[in-house]
Amino acid sequence: MMMLRMSKLYNNISSLKLLSNNFKTGAHGSRVTLVQQLLQCRSFSDGEQTSFSHRMSAWNIYSYGCDQMTLSKTTRVPSVLDPGDVLVDVHAASVNPIDVMMRDGYGEKLINLIRWQLGSKHFVGSEFPLILGRDFSGTVVSVGKNVTSFQPGDEVWGVVGAHNQGSHAQFCVASTKELCHKPSTLTHIEAASLPYVALTAWSALCSVGEITQQKAPNLRVFIQAGSGGIGTFAVQLMSAWGAHVTSTCSTDAIDLVRSLGANVVIDYKTQNEEDELRQMDGFHLYLDVLGKKPSRNVLKNWCNAKYVTIKTPFLEDTDTHGVPAGFLRSAGSLGCNILENLKNGQSYRWAFFIPDWRALRCIGQLVDNGQIKPVIDKVFPFHQLPHAYNHVEAGHSRGKTVIDVKCTE
Repeated sequence: MMMLRMSKLYNNISSLKLLSNNFKTGAHGSRVTLVQQLLQCRSFSDGEQTSFSHRMSAWNIYSYGCDQMTLSKTTRVPSVLDPGDVLVDVHAASVNPIDVMMRDGYGEKLINLIRWQLGSKHFVGSEFPLILGRDFSGTVVSVGKNVTSFQPGDEVWGVVGAHNQGSHAQFCVASTKELCHKPSTLTHIEAASLPYVALTAWSALCSVGEITQQKAPNLRVFIQAGSGGIGTFAVQLMSAWGAHVTSTCSTDAIDLVRSLGANVVIDYKTQNEEDELRQMDGFHLYLDVLGKKPSRNVLKNWCNAKYVTIKTPFLEDTDTHGVPAGFLRSAGSLGCNILENLKNGQSYRWAFFIPDWRALRCIGQLVDNGQIKPVIDKVFPFHQLPHAYNHVEAGHSRGKTVIDVKCTE
């Protein structure tokens, strides 16, 4: 099944406070902010687009590398080019490990191929200058003609696909498939910490792992790195649904992971993780967040137990060997792992981040019900975004790193 998904993925590639300074004098001498100017364009008909001469502040990279981030105050405000697009005034965004990796060129070949095949209108000739950032929280400024579920002024949270310009800017564009109304109980800072990691975990546990709220109470789930961005969400989701959750973390994060609902917490600094797992009953699902597969079987045998990893070699293989050869190399690796697990009646599966507004809506309901809470490690002002990247790159965060886009001092 996973080989078929990989084949379909390959075949389908071809179908694939700075704002306050941006003032303009009105007809009666009043001062009008950039956001107010943009709000004048609420929706657009076929063939039209928002064609602003307005500029915004954004963090751009002009080539790949750790020292290539530049704050530009003259980046053009993105346009609503498709009828399903939404222009968002970004209040906060998070920095994810994928942002750090993409800054250094991770996924370059495949992502550029997808941009070319989809005819991405936000890039001309090259991916540079490139704005990173995969998730955000903010307010709607304008919408495309087919958008009926959002209107200017709505508070939203969401994600931006890797093939599009990102959210580390004052404004970003997302499709209606990538965003949802923000949970009313969260601030923008809190909301921005969740979408990317939540949808990645949801994809792994629910879409690929096939766990539902109804099935969860009868399942034993293992989650690597319970104090990280994905782990803090995954532990809470499985706990909220009634699963028995085992997770790992370092000594100083044990209390945090337990507070999120983990039934058993293994201290990887003082305990041997594999020995501890082998002494337990087997698991119905093992969520690999770090790319560290145990050398011994810790899943239940012959009961459709699943090993799900979000650390696949796919993009790394395509970067190193090109898309066709990289695809074949990854497919071979996947096939070997599938066969190895089949001998015990288990399945081995890859999971990827998938934009899904329906999942985001469900997550928002869990948040508003008090079953999921954001876990924030550190908040950086917008002008210190490179420091936020360094913080994420250093690792060992307790939750998420967030950028306050409205804080410019």
